[in-house]
Amino acid sequence: MTVRRLVYYAVGILAAAAIGADLGPSSAPGTATRPASAATGDSTARTGPDGAAGTAAGIGTGAGVADAARAGGADLTSADLAGDITFSVPSGTFVGEVSVSLGTTIPGAVIRYTTDGRPPTASSPSYAGTPLRFTRTTQLRAQAYVDGTATGAPGTAIYVARAVETSHDLPVLLLDAYGQGAPGREYVDTAVMEFQPTTGTTSLAASPSLVSRAGFHLRGNSSAMFPKVPYRLELRDNTDDDLDLPLLGMPADSDWVLRGPYTDKALIRDAFVYGLGRDLGLHAPRFAFAEVYVNLDDQPVSADDYQGVYLIVETIKNSKNRLDLKQLDEDDVTLPKITGGYIFKFEWMAAEEPTLPCTGPAQTCWNYLEVVDPDPLNSAQREWLTQHIQQFHDMLHSPGFADPVTGYPAWIDVDSFVNHMIIYELSREMDAYVRSAHFYKDRDGKITAGPLWDYDLSFGVGGFFNNNQTSGWQYQQTRFPASPNDWFQRLVQDPAFVNRVKARWQQLRQGLLSNAQLQARIDSLTAPLTAAAERNFAKWPVLSTPILGPFITPTAATWSGQVQYMRDWMFERAAWLDSTAAWGGPTTTPPTTPPTTPPTTPPTTPPTTPPVTTTPPTTPPVPGPSCTASYSIVNQWPGGFQANVQVTAGSAAINGWRVTWTFANGQTIAQAWDATVTTSGATVTATNAAYNGALAAGASTTFGFLGSWTGTNSPPTPTCTAS
Repeated sequence: MTVRRLVYYAVGILAAAAIGADLGPSSAPGTATRPASAATGDSTARTGPDGAAGTAAGIGTGAGVADAARAGGADLTSADLAGDITFSVPSGTFVGEVSVSLGTTIPGAVIRYTTDGRPPTASSPSYAGTPLRFTRTTQLRAQAYVDGTATGAPGTAIYVARAVETSHDLPVLLLDAYGQGAPGREYVDTAVMEFQPTTGTTSLAASPSLVSRAGFHLRGNSSAMFPKVPYRLELRDNTDDDLDLPLLGMPADSDWVLRGPYTDKALIRDAFVYGLGRDLGLHAPRFAFAEVYVNLDDQPVSADDYQGVYLIVETIKNSKNRLDLKQLDEDDVTLPKITGGYIFKFEWMAAEEPTLPCTGPAQTCWNYLEVVDPDPLNSAQREWLTQHIQQFHDMLHSPGFADPVTGYPAWIDVDSFVNHMIIYELSREMDAYVRSAHFYKDRDGKITAGPLWDYDLSFGVGGFFNNNQTSGWQYQQTRFPASPNDWFQRLVQDPAFVNRVKARWQQLRQGLLSNAQLQARIDSLTAPLTAAAERNFAKWPVLSTPILGPFITPTAATWSGQVQYMRDWMFERAAWLDSTAAWGGPTTTPPTTPPTTPPTTPPTTPPTTPPVTTTPPTTPPVPGPSCTASYSIVNQWPGGFQANVQVTAGSAAINGWRVTWTFANGQTIAQAWDATVTTSGATVTATNAAYNGALAAGASTTFGFLGSWTGTNSPPTPTCTAS
């Protein structure tokens, strides 16, 4: 399929948008692919090992096969794993060969089976009593038939060939794609096995604590281009319906994300924010660290298939164990049911259907607004949600937007916006406010900020939109060609909202966001990762690599040095926020009485000295406003580049500026920040943003952009005009 969501921050990545490449091979015989949005289903509930809901039709938990000689021995309920089929060897890994016998308790039944991933049919081979022998990874599926009719529950056992014995002190997750190669943007069948270090360590030779049929596919935008690949994982039962299982001990569900920290060399940025956000009262995914093996070829899983430390994360969805909102059925098209629940997000340059259009002035309208849930969204629900958000948006841009009764407090959960802004500004996530910016609305409820999602490009990682600087406001970073929304920018124009953020920030700095508690959170996340981090960076030796893809990343000789960088950057950022007038110092309230009292009587004594007379000035008049601009290329890669332009006021203060230049070699601009940029042919015009136009004499500001180039990328000579 054509990959249209890889359009991102650099022309090196933008080039991917022009490649109509299939990211994965066609299905191997007997395997299946399906669209990433396909099939959700219900099934009969059963109780899993921790009391969480699973399904009787699924595989559930199982024992493992160690090698030619059994090394497992766990006592598991094979009925939960295999329906009405008895497998002599439970699901797991093996070395060399595994021999499996089949049986059933159904009288007079013939067992038919397949080994190609397809469900058995009445014409599938019948089991004749001789053990089946496998030397390659195999999904063995079986069904009892009586008089040619499928009878009882089908069963599945999965046997993964193994050629690795490495020991791990983190949980291990194994995905084996049955030799189909790397998945693209559509689901590909895979086996999933989880191994827990119940005795301090584990390995692929141990008995898996969870086994499931599943599908997985490539996910992510910028992260999808890295060799440490992120995946979306969907657990499935024997009928290919969704299967809720408690992966890595988290509440049971079928949908998961495998996030592979790559630019985040501390490995904990997402986990740090998710845990902090939940402690602040925001919705954020649960997560668990694991070391991951992904076997894509038809050979035994080996050390080469080790992919390093991953964060296994709950997806954002409306379900009992996730964001538990009222469910919208397709026939919920009238009040009050139509009012929720909804999950939507701003996804700059990458929104997928269904999207919601904005009406009104282009300079204030939102862009790239995507509905996440419900899916599908019917036309009546789409119209209602669009109208509701439009009414809120229009109110937010009205003169009375700050009215405590009829203004924004009547429309949004203000506390969630306050906490969200604190997370955004502390972390300076590069996509803050504009991408993966989720909101939800429950039935008869207000618009609420969250859940939190993407934070790998944060705490000093990224390098675009000034996000690696510890000073400056992230909400002031504009986007070109169009910012998704200006909701937070509008809210901070209300002194009451700013005071609320300030009071909350100062409260948190005495508790959850104190340096001591920030350090303790970092320590708690990193302590279990010490040995695994060493293995991760043996696989991915990027600790001292300053540029990964288009992104600027910190360098350090060791993983602990990367963690130290994240901590130091965070402390410096918090100190800067403390120093600002907006978040530091006392909160303000409107005065209850006039600040001064006018005099009750006029002065009665005339001046005793005559007024001083002046002479005409002998110095030349003050010069008019002027400015200069300097252009520099700060990063360049094949086909793309990042450039900054510094604007400096002349000998007098200026109120605004405009910079123009002409590209001589066909360069084009893809995205810009801290200026409004327009192009006409090869001529580029950049005008100041609302917050950086006024400069004192000799003061400077900088704006930047991403561009594409072919041939020669010579810097142009800009001119600057001040007002």
